[in-house]
Amino acid sequence: MHFCMTAQYTPKSLTGILENPTVSRYEAAKKLIEAAGGKLISMYSTAAEGPGVLVIFDVPDPNSAPAISGTVVASGAIHNVHLTRLWTQDEIMQVRQKAVQLRGSYKPPGG
Repeated sequence: MHFCMTAQYTPKSLTGILENPTVSRYEAAKKLIEAAGGKLISMYSTAAEGPGVLVIFDVPDPNSAPAISGTVVASGAIHNVHLTRLWTQDEIMQVRQKAVQLRGSYKPPGG
């Protein structure tokens, strides 16, 4: 299952990054995600809401995604985290088919 995590670096992390500008944050992210049985798909730096990061990764167990983000938050490296489940087009087709099956089972308020 694919996930997208966005976050901002904490001041402590930014200090560490500036003190060691050639250390790869990509490798640190890759190591953590692989330890959870996943794969790092891509990683980008962001600047919209302060120096931050956007990571797209794939994990076989959906419980791994919040465990990954929680591990990094608990370390004090990031904050303002948003974790989003991404759906492949094949997966979303299955969701749509299930919605069609369920359509007649729901009665809206006042309906």
